[in-house]
Amino acid sequence: LLSVLCLGDCQLHTSCGIQKCTTDFVSFTSHLNAALEDFDWEFCKALRAYSVCTYRNSKVCRGNLVYHSAVLGIGDLMTQRNCTKDGPTSSTNPEMTHDPCNYSGHIEAREHQQGEKTPPPTYLFCGLFGDPHLRTFKDHFQTCKVEGAWPLIDNKYLSVQVTNVPVVPGSSATATNKITIIFKSYQDCTDQKVYQAMTDDLPAAFVDGTTSGGDGNTRNLHIVEKVSGKYIEMHASYIGTTVYIRQLGHYLTLAIRMPQELVMAYEESQDLQLCVNGCPSSERIDQSGHLPLPVMGKLLPWGAVSHPRSGYTLETATTKCHEKMLVKDIYFYSCVFDLLTTGDANFTAAAHSALQDVEALHPTKEHWHIFPRSGDDDVGRDSKFFVSLGLLCLIHVAFL
Repeated sequence: LLSVLCLGDCQLHTSCGIQKCTTDFVSFTSHLNAALEDFDWEFCKALRAYSVCTYRNSKVCRGNLVYHSAVLGIGDLMTQRNCTKDGPTSSTNPEMTHDPCNYSGHIEAREHQQGEKTPPPTYLFCGLFGDPHLRTFKDHFQTCKVEGAWPLIDNKYLSVQVTNVPVVPGSSATATNKITIIFKSYQDCTDQKVYQAMTDDLPAAFVDGTTSGGDGNTRNLHIVEKVSGKYIEMHASYIGTTVYIRQLGHYLTLAIRMPQELVMAYEESQDLQLCVNGCPSSERIDQSGHLPLPVMGKLLPWGAVSHPRSGYTLETATTKCHEKMLVKDIYFYSCVFDLLTTGDANFTAAAHSALQDVEALHPTKEHWHIFPRSGDDDVGRDSKFFVSLGLLCLIHVAFL
């Protein structure tokens, strides 16, 4: 008799916690970025927590259709993501169990301690590629000389230094042939780890031979080899930071995503950081952050601005770059600039990969593309830009 009565109104008098389970799952996953390598790891943790929560409510939710739909959905998602049933789970009590070696856990713990919701962390992007072109954390785009060793990042948590060498005899054109990264020791999450890449030596391990930081059983800091000798990723969950390094041709590219509050954690003596403050004015090839220079007097015919040493004319360089990049943004123009300057077709792949890295790591889709000019019609804008670009390449090779 009791069970018959319950069919009608037991749900009103018992506490089916499926809504709380679902709310917690959404909270665990709302900050995750599907493009990042550790997405599946964190998503599976959240699914296991969701599954545990539903199991605890299995008796009181027995007649709840939402509950049964959730159980089926969890099973499907775990299969799709190849999640194991056993393993770590996300926690709803950051004060008691938050992972000190997970940056998102820091934010949750802070919210719990302060008793109020805080805005999600702001992430910043910096990239270096080509001849060399720099996209700073402020989304400023610059083309620089910076021959020799220069710091890209130098803060409390991370140091990144690049070394650039000449690529064309008699020119100031340079490209990156060495990258050194120091992940500084942090609490119990990781000892100091040093990574070094050079042309034709892009290892999938730190200089001490290890592939991870911490005790080896966690994913606080680890290296993932995507393409042997050509492309690696480094994931530092304890500082919410991801680094991509590629070799294209004879040179290296770098892209990094890091929380703003950590980017800004540096001393006054560490102010020479290209990713933070850009290149010194004496090292700039572009003008005011834009590749095109103002053209004095009448525009020259296209044939007059093709580069004599590169093997590319303005027309062939444009066609070559357009094969990889359909949008005529600053990455497209950088590709043309590099082909006219160096004649090395690998710089086309470098510009294209740099844009792919932006799309994977930059947090704001609306800012992925940067355009060098605005307000002119397309034809006028492109022709003026290319004449300026050609003159810039000639000046770059002949005088700088």
